[in-house]
Amino acid sequence: MSLILTNANLIDCVHPGVIADARVVIDDGRIVEIDDARPEPAKPGTQVVDLRGAFLLPGLWDVHVHPEYPVPPGMTAAQETANFGRQLSLALTEGGVTSVRCGGAAHFMDVAWKNAFAAGGVVGPRVFASGYFLTTTGGHFLTSGQARECDGPYGFVQAIREQIKHGVDHIKLNLTGGIMGPDWDRHWHSFLLEDELAAAFAIARQREFPVMAHAANPDAVKSAVRLGAHTVEHGYIMDDECISMLAESQTWYVPTLAISHLTEGQAQNEYEQRWLAERNIAAELQCRADAAAGEHAQWFRRALDAGVPMALGSDIRPLREAALLEMGLWVRDGATPWQTLQAATRQAAALCGVSDTLGTIEPGKLADLIAVSANPLDNINNLRQLQLVLKEGRIVSDKRG
Repeated sequence: MSLILTNANLIDCVHPGVIADARVVIDDGRIVEIDDARPEPAKPGTQVVDLRGAFLLPGLWDVHVHPEYPVPPGMTAAQETANFGRQLSLALTEGGVTSVRCGGAAHFMDVAWKNAFAAGGVVGPRVFASGYFLTTTGGHFLTSGQARECDGPYGFVQAIREQIKHGVDHIKLNLTGGIMGPDWDRHWHSFLLEDELAAAFAIARQREFPVMAHAANPDAVKSAVRLGAHTVEHGYIMDDECISMLAESQTWYVPTLAISHLTEGQAQNEYEQRWLAERNIAAELQCRADAAAGEHAQWFRRALDAGVPMALGSDIRPLREAALLEMGLWVRDGATPWQTLQAATRQAAALCGVSDTLGTIEPGKLADLIAVSANPLDNINNLRQLQLVLKEGRIVSDKRG
């Protein structure tokens, strides 16, 4: 199947700015040519779509997602899995999110949907799966149903081997507490002992599985980087040494600003206010988020200015809205729209190890693309004006009419 997109304002996420009047030629799901919008006859069987000045970008990524939680009483594992698939599909068709990386999912439902979407016939984003996240007994976020509690070095080793057996792409370790949890689940507390940390990272390294490390305080961030974590998630509290270590290492930082920033006291626009009304977050948890937000924002900006490799992950739901909200918070905290777009496209693909095929609009890459009616470099919320979503050159959502 051949497809030509004409009259596009192209934001390729390689070169800053907009390339006007662009034409993108797609064949068998890949971009084969990018040039000006000169008229020329299309070959028989080629579909031509006139974007009429819409802004064409790589599909968006969210590299920290979860299924909905808590699970309603009486919901079966099958129903929970089906609901996650629906939310993933809506992220693609309603939010322009063409790829996600999971940070914890019960019943290995992320592995199931990864395989279902990859097989074709079911519309959904690319999924990089984690299975359960691993924590200690009395560890982080047990009420989600997505945790597996482990104790002792070999408890973690066994759990990681079981995760690998079930087809995950990476290992999620919760090294600390968090903002959203009971009183004893606090983000400044570290949960794993040194021998548990060493064993968990050792078996992941031996089996060549990247570690996604939930690390919310300086000691945990430094331990994660020192032991070779692929990513550090959250980093609510850091210090200068954390920033230096991250900048000098191969470890990515995924800040998840939404967790500390989306409260009634901090909401600044209609999108955030609507989200808060729908989520109905407990007042106590909002107070905890408010208390953490200033420091979180400070270390996010320090990491950005230091050139720490960063990508965009939301850690919130619903998935059709999550990445868009997180992108707005990046800009609020000091990132430019260009930096934010890079984090949600090119850098996210690099984090997931697929920058050779995804993340930018270049010849040879897979045509995971979105078109929006206004320029997101002027206002990041213009990404909400979604017109088209393509996955591997196939139009999966068309809102132009």
